[in-house]
Amino acid sequence: MDVDEGGVISPGGIGFDINCGMRLVRSDLHWDDVQPHLKRLVDRLFERVPAGVGSQGFIRLSRREFRRVLAEGARWCLEEGYAWPEDLERTEEGGCMPGADPDAVSERAVERGLSQIGTLGSGNHYLEIQIVRAEDIADPEAARRLGIDRPGQVVVMFHCGSRGFGHQVATDYLRVFLQVMDKRYGIRVVDRELAAAPFDSPEGQAYYRAMQCAINLSYANRQVILHRIREVFAEVFGADARALGLQQVYDVAHNTAKLETHEIGGVRRRLLVHRKGATRAFAPGMAGLPAGIEDLGQPVIIGGSMETGSYLLLGTPGGALTFFSTAHGSGRTMSRRQARRRWQGRTLQADRWRPAASTCGRPAGRGWPRRPAAPTRTSTRWCARPPKRASAGRWCASGRSATSRDEHTPDPDRRRPGQRQDHLAAAVAARRPRPPGGDRQRIRRGRARR
Repeated sequence: MDVDEGGVISPGGIGFDINCGMRLVRSDLHWDDVQPHLKRLVDRLFERVPAGVGSQGFIRLSRREFRRVLAEGARWCLEEGYAWPEDLERTEEGGCMPGADPDAVSERAVERGLSQIGTLGSGNHYLEIQIVRAEDIADPEAARRLGIDRPGQVVVMFHCGSRGFGHQVATDYLRVFLQVMDKRYGIRVVDRELAAAPFDSPEGQAYYRAMQCAINLSYANRQVILHRIREVFAEVFGADARALGLQQVYDVAHNTAKLETHEIGGVRRRLLVHRKGATRAFAPGMAGLPAGIEDLGQPVIIGGSMETGSYLLLGTPGGALTFFSTAHGSGRTMSRRQARRRWQGRTLQADRWRPAASTCGRPAGRGWPRRPAAPTRTSTRWCARPPKRASAGRWCASGRSATSRDEHTPDPDRRRPGQRQDHLAAAVAARRPRPPGGDRQRIRRGRARR
């Protein structure tokens, strides 16, 4: 969207889980060191990093302090002892969008986000312990500079966003835009989820400032989760987190809109780049890259779902064709409803995932088959050969997952069943799965047993 020629901003073009993103953490640990402690590690992570709809974190804040988090993002974490200085250096935007304005956020959004810092949430969000395999490292020198430097190395990857706060921000401004876009600005869309307003309008600017608050909250959320991961590893291995080499490789955001300058037809233009379900992938030498790896390009983390590959890539000059954007990852091959019809949760855990049952830190039952990819084994590839369409990234390193902690439960802000789905809005507001009537009693009994 060219903001100098009436370009618009759209909550649906950004996504409801604002700054849903990926973070990768390396370690000096070898798989042989971790394997005997794997169950204890996963159990402790499950306790320290809450997951699921409505989960709450351990940090208790006043509304005034929470608004500080919205304005400062990961910088607040650094001041409060939840971050290392180098974490912010390896976070997109340094972990803070400076244009955030807490006054542009509703009290309802504050209420929803107040107790959710340090939690994974639901949907396709996960926390996973992974192993690097020597044969899957495509660029050893680039991998070494990013901290991936030994076969059998254990790393941690996790995926989460701004939780209910980001959803409420998007919901609030979607309603505002629906009221003004046609009457005031003459904008008509085929789907209400794609409601928009001119970027320079009062409504557009208010949403942009509120959206940046959600971006900052998400950076703080992932930073606190990293703090808890370090606590758990230090406790289990009886050593300081720094001694274990638990350093952040990078944190990359999805579901954002950022002002950037791009060349179109030989002309430099100021654009508001909406990355709904997409990841920024800046090429070597571009502004905004971390110090020390500017010549490599931006690290890009594309998370996999169960049984599919996750990727560590680097941005390339070819990304200009996509405004230096690439894929989101963490997808699925079928709907949640179809997955639940094809597999039963307890059967899936008992028969197909029996080897992983003791190391998967999530309850059995209805939540299991939400995002399966025909699971028939317990390991998934990490940073393996990238998909053919990942043209904005180059393959850097790869490995295999040791175990996962995945939470596949519906988001609290899903659409009502029966509403029409748009190809862009589908990921924003997927239908809430409803079980067949005959399954209601079975599900109720299953919940009682848990």
